[in-house]
This record gives sequence, C-alpha cells and structure tokens, in this order.
Amino acid sequence: MPPAKQLRDLFTAILLVFIIAAAANLPVMVLSGAGNVRRSDFPDTFVFGAGSSAYQVEGAAFEDGRMPSIWDTFAHAGIYGGANADVSCDAYHKYKEDVKLMADMGLEGYRLSISWSRLIPNGRGSINPKGLQYYNNLINELLRHGIQPHITLCHSDIPQTLQDEYGGWMSRKIIDDFTAYADVCFKEFGDRVSYWTTLNEVNVFTIGGYDNGITPPNHCSPPFGAKSCSIGNSSTEPYIVAHNILLAHSAAVRLYRRKYKSTQHGFVGLNLFAYRPLPCTNETADINAVQRVYDFYVGWFANPLIFGDYPDVMKRNVGSRLPEFTREESMQVKGAIDFIALNHYQTIHVKDGSSSLESKIRDYTIDGAFELIYTEEDSPPDQFEYPVKQPGLRDILEYLKQAYGNIPIYIHENGQMTRRNATLNDTRRVEYLQAYIGNVLDAMRNGSNVKGYFVWSFLDCFELLDAYGSGFGLYYVDLDDKELTRYPKLSSHWYTNFLKGKGSKHSEILQIENKVPRSSQ
Repeated sequence: MPPAKQLRDLFTAILLVFIIAAAANLPVMVLSGAGNVRRSDFPDTFVFGAGSSAYQVEGAAFEDGRMPSIWDTFAHAGIYGGANADVSCDAYHKYKEDVKLMADMGLEGYRLSISWSRLIPNGRGSINPKGLQYYNNLINELLRHGIQPHITLCHSDIPQTLQDEYGGWMSRKIIDDFTAYADVCFKEFGDRVSYWTTLNEVNVFTIGGYDNGITPPNHCSPPFGAKSCSIGNSSTEPYIVAHNILLAHSAAVRLYRRKYKSTQHGFVGLNLFAYRPLPCTNETADINAVQRVYDFYVGWFANPLIFGDYPDVMKRNVGSRLPEFTREESMQVKGAIDFIALNHYQTIHVKDGSSSLESKIRDYTIDGAFELIYTEEDSPPDQFEYPVKQPGLRDILEYLKQAYGNIPIYIHENGQMTRRNATLNDTRRVEYLQAYIGNVLDAMRNGSNVKGYFVWSFLDCFELLDAYGSGFGLYYVDLDDKELTRYPKLSSHWYTNFLKGKGSKHSEILQIENKVPRSSQ
C-alpha cells in the first residue's frame, strides 16, 4: 500500500478532476465498480452464458459410431496418469438435465463444440447419423429453453484418422477436409445456429501441439520440448500449422458467406487466447516486449485476417521459416472474420528477450524475443487460483479496439481455477467473475464492441492441462457417483442472481453464501 501522503495526493487529484469536469460541464468516465455491476447495465442484445467443449464433457467416447480424436490418443498415451475423458461428465447422455440447469440459472447462451470425429468419424465422407441426431437434439433442447447456441467447429480435437493419414494440420490437405466438415455443420445446423467459431485457441493449440509438445499431437524437437516428443520441429512446424489454420478458417468463412449467409444470416469468427501483458520494468526494452507479446499471440492470426499479412516483427524475426501468403491467399484471408472470440484468464509480466535472437536454433518463444514472467503479483495464492487483476480484461479489449478497428468481440472463456474437490463455497470464483464482468462493462463504456461473455466453465470437466486436478465449473460433478450428480456452487447461485437482476453486491453474496454447503465431498 502506498504511503499516506501518496494516498492523500491521489485522492486530491481525483477529486480535482471531478470538480474541474463539473465546472466545465465535461463528461467523466466512471468505472462501474465490480461490486455494483448488474445485468441491466448491459444491452438486451448482449449475451451472457457459459461454455464447454465436446471432448471435455461429452464422454461416450466409443459409443454410437464415434471414432478417436487426437485428444483421445494423447490422453490414452498416459499423459494424465491414466485419466481421460472417455466418460467425463457424460453430457452425451445427460444433455437434457444439463440444459434444464442452464435454463434454471438464466443462461442466455451456451458455448459448445462439435466433435468432428463424432459427426464425421473418419474426418471425411459419411455423416454418422447418431452423431447428427445428438447435436440436433442438443441444439433443439437449448432453443426450447430460450438458450442461444454458440458453436465451435473444432476445439483442438481433429479426427485421429486425419492425423495418421497426412499429418493433420501439417498438411494443406486438411483445408479441404475442414471446409467440407464446416459445410456439413452449416447445412445441418445453420437454420438454428447463428454464431459459429471455426477453431478454438489457435495460438495455444499451435504452440502447445507443435513447439513445446504439451498438447496433442505432441510434436516438438530438442531443446524446446516440455515433454518427450518422438516427432516434430519446433523451429518450423508452429508456423506451418498456423498458416494452414488461417487458410482453412478463411475457406470456411468464404464458403459460409457464399452459400449460407443470405438465408441463415449468421456470423463466423476465430478464437484466440490472450494474456494481459505488463512490462516487468519501465525500461523501453520491456515495454517494447509487451507489444511483441501482442503481435506474436494475437497478431499472428488477427493481422492476416484484418490486414492480409503477418505482423512486420514476425516477418523480421522468423524470416524464411514464416510461410508467405500468395497474393490470392492474402485476398482470401483478409476480411475473413466477423468477430474475434477471446479467451482470457490472467495477467502476466513480460521481460525483454532480444538477446535470444542470436541463438542458432530458435523456436516461437525465442523468435518473439520476450520472456513471460510470473511475478508474485501474478501468481495465485496457491497454484489453483488466479489472482483478481481488475484492469486485465479491460486493457486487452482496449488494445483490440485500437489495433483492429473495433471489431466485434465475444469473450468465450473467462473463469477462475480452483482445486477440483475444494468446496462448493467458491467465493474466490465469485470475486473473480464480478471483477471481470465489471471489466467488460468498463470497456464497453469506453467504446469496445463487446457482444457477449461466457464463463468457463458450466461444469467441472476434463481440463486439457491437468485432467481432473482443477475445476472451473459453476457446477461440481461428482465423478465417484455413477450418476455423475451435478451440484451448484456459490458461483452458480451468484451468476443466477446476476442474470435475473437480483443484485450482486457483497451483502447479497453473503446471503447466498450462508445457504451453500461448505464441501463438495
């Protein structure tokens, strides 16, 4: 805490601003105050919801014609000590129960993904009628309860058959297969679905899958792999994969606009993960490194889709390892996005790493010339909680507004991690959601074009980095109960109150808290 004199000076300065503004009849931007945020502060057209993904919640991994995805293969290789999502929350069989819980909460939207290997088990060719029936049933059930479906076509889980046949995203063959898969989804579900996202966290998927190898398909090369990899090239593969993803995404968008837009009137976006980066010091080098984090995490995909090419700093630092767009490809990619879908969880500090560019062998992180530092301020009280950094999301939204012409944005994932079996009384999650929803409101009042916010996640589910070690859910799922019973946490009660306009002040939270059991055990 600052010394008393600094605090007095600060409050005096703030008061002076208000006095001068009032005298001159000038507008003053007032922050919402996270504790006072209400649903009525947002437009009626704004959508609040919660999210999931197919592999993480559906279960039924070997039922009704579904074939393995690359996540099935990865999990069954023993990465998680024997844990996998073969059953998980069993949302495949319990979708009606889950949708009823969503409706009772007052969710306005539900973000889900389609399992490519359930709908088209071999990646191309015949549609699986059981898979088609499941997604039709789920979409119809959501709509029957007044819940808007927001669908991601691929949540990092391409069919294993395509990985085996031609290397998945390493091959341009996947562009045609992904576009054909998207065509099936648009045709079969587009009469009821208006909001599509092609792929989830494409930057994280690319880095994790092809640089450090911590996610499927587990590609990396020494000295960069965080896990043991039997195949891969960390210096080149991330850039090849990202390039193919951009071409596949843009092909799907162009297909939708040509074939379906005039009758379905929907929108297609791409999902990106973003930290809120802060410089470790006030030195110019660290401040410049923050911009490189934005360029290498967000600009890697957003710049081609908005401007038609990669950021200049990427072209300089990566050189010939960065694929080039032909003139035709640049024209195809540019403008092939209706909204940015954003996943954000925490702030991180950034240190300049320019000296690493002298390395003879380089990967994505070295090319970025930055170091991501978890300071004591960024680190959670224990490793299972994110600290509440109130300005974080607002700052990212302001950056996106300035950098990309205020493109529409949906917050697809934002949530608090806790130990899975900790407690139903998840006050830290409530504090987190309050603060970040307040962030969104502040950004909108400052002109950001944000259209929706989805809590990650609706249920405690199979988490892609630690299986069942942590939970983000508004509902706890008892994995030891054969019925996989869902139990509402304090955060679900708080979100219900917020969505139904019953208030979210501290005193109101305490009243809810007193009614919630202390333990999920």
